[in-house]
Amino acid sequence: MNELPSIVFHEPRIPQNTGNAIRLAAVTGAALHLVEPLGFDLSEPKLKRAGLDYHDLAHLTVQPDLETLLASAPDARVFAFTTKATTRYSDVEYRPSDLLVFGPEPTGLSDEVLAHPRITDQVKIPMLPSRRSLNLTSSASIVIYEAWRQLGFPGGE
Repeated sequence: MNELPSIVFHEPRIPQNTGNAIRLAAVTGAALHLVEPLGFDLSEPKLKRAGLDYHDLAHLTVQPDLETLLASAPDARVFAFTTKATTRYSDVEYRPSDLLVFGPEPTGLSDEVLAHPRITDQVKIPMLPSRRSLNLTSSASIVIYEAWRQLGFPGGE
């Protein structure tokens, strides 16, 4: 069983963000799921450069669609991160089996994904008013570190 929730990038568009997410997954031990279609090829130099030499240390899975991912985790709670939410990321009591779903740059998760019946809750990271959003991997970092903290930093030094 995973010791941390899984990070999910739904249809990511920017290879550098995904490279940074690979590095984030490697240093925390969180699994990273990329839901297709991807806006880049996984062999792109920008992705590899951003991930440095962490690709072999990260647990990365590419899923053909959201339904396939959800079917692989039938008991998981699914948190959709969006600026439209009212629940704060720090108010969630995270479990290792959770899926933390982040949308593509620059649009975020579609209304269709946000309305999916498997979504447990929509969650936000507070920001100052009139700001569009945080960087995708910055958002995932904030949330996975909060989850890791809550769970006692298993495996961390």
